[in-house]
Amino acid sequence: MNLFKRVVLTVIVLISCVGCDQASKSVAQALLSETEVWSFWGDTLRLQLAHNHGAFLGLGSSFPEVLRDGLFSLGVAGMLVVLLGYILFSKSASPSSILAYTLLFAGGLGNLIDRLIYGGYVVDFINIGIGPIRTGVFNVADMVVVVGALMLFTDMPRANKRASER
Repeated sequence: MNLFKRVVLTVIVLISCVGCDQASKSVAQALLSETEVWSFWGDTLRLQLAHNHGAFLGLGSSFPEVLRDGLFSLGVAGMLVVLLGYILFSKSASPSSILAYTLLFAGGLGNLIDRLIYGGYVVDFINIGIGPIRTGVFNVADMVVVVGALMLFTDMPRANKRASER
């Protein structure tokens, strides 16, 4: 995949994923509260506003503020720069892996935007589950990251087979 196609793909994914993420968080902040839970489909889906100062599922939220802010803002920004470089310039990446890495980049960027705008936290508002078996509270950016990671994970066996056939 040439550079022009990679840039077009990256821009389209960023606009759609980061746009949906930021729009959904804006609506969540306007309509939801941290004390009230909206329940749908027999309590399978819950919507409740949460401010996550940590990483995925709140990991690291108890770190000292300076460490947490540095790790989850500057550290993530640095990793996103490296990831963008790989997306745009890797010679060995397949089109599906470029898409997967672009989804990881978009999800990371969506949450980084929150940290920069809101002073160190990410807006989360979705919780799914059945009975007592529930996910943590998450957002659209987190879903985008999971989809990208699953794409990479499911593509690994095919990539290894292609490499061994060369």
